Order: sequence, then C-alpha cells, then structure tokens
Amino acid sequence: MPQHADTFLLELFAIFVWAKVFAEIFEQLSLPAVLGEILAGVILGPHATGLVIPTDTVGSIAEIGAIFLLFTVGLETRPQELIRVGRVSMRVAIAGVAVPFALGLTYLRLHGEPAHEAVFVAAAMVATSVGITARVLSDIHALNTREAKVILGAAVFDDILGMIVLTVVAGLSTGGSIRWIHMGVLTVEALGFAVFMIFIGPRLVGRMRTRLNRMSTHDAPLILALAICLGLSVAATKIGMAAIIGAFFAGLMFADYSPEWNLQPRAHAINEFLAPFFVMGAKLDIRLFNGSVWAVAIVISLLAIISKVVGCGLPVIREGVSTALKVGVGMMPRGEVALIVALMGLQMGAISQKAYAVVIFMAGVTTLLAPPLLRYLFRHVEPQSGPPDELEAEMRESSLG
Repeated sequence: MPQHADTFLLELFAIFVWAKVFAEIFEQLSLPAVLGEILAGVILGPHATGLVIPTDTVGSIAEIGAIFLLFTVGLETRPQELIRVGRVSMRVAIAGVAVPFALGLTYLRLHGEPAHEAVFVAAAMVATSVGITARVLSDIHALNTREAKVILGAAVFDDILGMIVLTVVAGLSTGGSIRWIHMGVLTVEALGFAVFMIFIGPRLVGRMRTRLNRMSTHDAPLILALAICLGLSVAATKIGMAAIIGAFFAGLMFADYSPEWNLQPRAHAINEFLAPFFVMGAKLDIRLFNGSVWAVAIVISLLAIISKVVGCGLPVIREGVSTALKVGVGMMPRGEVALIVALMGLQMGAISQKAYAVVIFMAGVTTLLAPPLLRYLFRHVEPQSGPPDELEAEMRESSLG
C-alpha cells in the first residue's frame, strides 16, 4: 500500500476514535455528544496540540458528511406533518426565524461587521436543534404535553424556513452588495424547491414504491434515496443554492417512507462515520478569543437566547407566561445546522475565523443551557400514560442534536 494511503488511513483512524471517545465522555456527563466531538477537534487540532491535522481530503469527507447529515434531518421531517401541524406552530417557527436573524444582523452591522459576514452569522442564529429538546422532554415524560407538541411542530417548519434563509444568504454572499433582483430569484427558487419536495416529491416516490419493493437489487430504496440525495445536492449547487439544501429536501422527499424502508437508522450509521464535527473543531483557532471576540461572542449568545425565548414565546403568550417560556426555551438550542452554516461560510470565504469562533461559541452555549432550563420549567409535569403520537415519537428518536 502506498505511503500516502497509510497516512490517510491513520489520520481517519485517529479522528474517528478521538471524536467518539470525547462524544462518549460528554454523553456520560449528560451533555450533547456533538459538543464532545467539536472539543476533540479543538484540543487535538492544528491550533492547539497539533496531534491531528486534518488534510484537504479529510475536509472533503467532512463536506460529504454535512450533506448526509442534512439528508438525515430531512428524513425526520415528514411532509404530511408540515401540513397537519397547527397554525400556532407555524407562527412560532416564523417568529423563531425572523427575530434571531433581525437581532443578529442589526447588532453585527452596528458593531461595524461587513454585511456578508453579518448575514451569515445571523443565518446561523436561526437554526434550532430540536433533537436535544426532544430527548430532554422524553427523559422527563413530557412529550405528550401541549408545549411539547407546539415545539415539535414548530421545529418542522423551522427546518424549512432555515433552509430558505440559508439559500438566500449563501447566494448573496457571493456578491459584494445586496442585489435585489438576484435575491428575489434565489428566494423564488428556494420556495419552488421546497413546495415541489413537500407536495410533489413524496408522490413521485410513492409511485415508485411498488417497483422498488419488487427489485432484486439489495436495499433498492436506500440506493435510490442516496442517489437522489447526491443528485439534488448537485442540482442545488447548479442553481445557486448550497449542496446541503438539496440533501435536506432529498430526505424530505423520502421521509414518509423512511419507517417502511428503515432509511433513517441506515443514514444515521453513515453519519456516525462521516459527521464533520471533529473537523469543525479543528478549524477553530482558540487563540482568536481575545477581548473583542469574547465580547461579540457573549452578546451574540445572549441575543440567540433572548430572540428564541421571546420570538417563539410571544405567539403562545395568551396561553400563559409559563407556556411561552417552555416553548421559547425548547426552541433555543442551536446544533448541527448552525455549525454547518458556519463551516460553509468559512469555506466560502464569507466569514472570518473570528466570526466562525463566535458561531461555535454561540451554538455551544445555547446547546448547554437548554437541557437544564427545560428540566426546571417542566419540573411539575407528571409522567404521561400512553405512547406519544407519531411525530413526537420520530422526533424523540432523533440523536442529531
């Protein structure tokens, strides 16, 4: 075997093992595993100990990992649930996207940050990692509560709106100034993509269902789903969107049939190997955290917390302050999507290393704070009898947070 192949395999081995060791440590501490994998990259990466220095090839694998990660997120977002969940969840999701983006963008622009960098960081503030919330609610037997149903329903719309925001932001970042016509075209493309995948995509898969089940090829549905995932990722880049958006909508297209074909566990297995979180940590230069960066990171984190609590809480304030707080905190944690937005912005040259550090810090803070706050807010909830409905069960099983 050539020497460079040996080196590459050794590098993959070191990254995989250390990432999973740190993830297990964090899981044992009742903390999100993703933060452990990021910390492993920070400590062992080139900006700290230098024990593991990811190459460009490893970076490419991480990009593929991001594609399959968003594909898995799409598999958890059933189109029928988008139509079924109530208007309250939709209002929560819209406010939960608009308020963080507006506050983040306004602060960064007033702080003197470049427009393209400000919009990218603001877009990263939009994402909600509901997998963490669902896991906590499951642990405290609160998945059948009214607040949990609103949170899980809003999270479905939050993913869709977040992808549309990312599409527009990624398109605008390629230019030096805002081009309104270009922005309008990107928005129409994103909306058209979303509508097609929600209403037409699943029907196309449904028509192929019988033929797929009759095929002699082993795991034919999985093969087709992966092929469409890669194909839509390429198509998304060709029309000016990010590849991960195509992957997300590919997952959405197959979400209704994921339980029947056992797609989600298989896609998750791929993510266990390809997940890009170690590389995200390795790209973080902790030496950048000086006084000014700490100040911006803390303010952005506070805005990220306040914007979700207030923005998502206001639409349900009529149901009581307690309900509003539960919904707001439930939508607060940022996770995989925010991190991937930051990594994508860094690779595109749309954000600086300092802005990247700010987003990583914000995602970590909101992810760490949400679980204990949720446990406190739901402390008086009595265990519910009976299984949660289908949407809640699927969200509870999510382990992407």
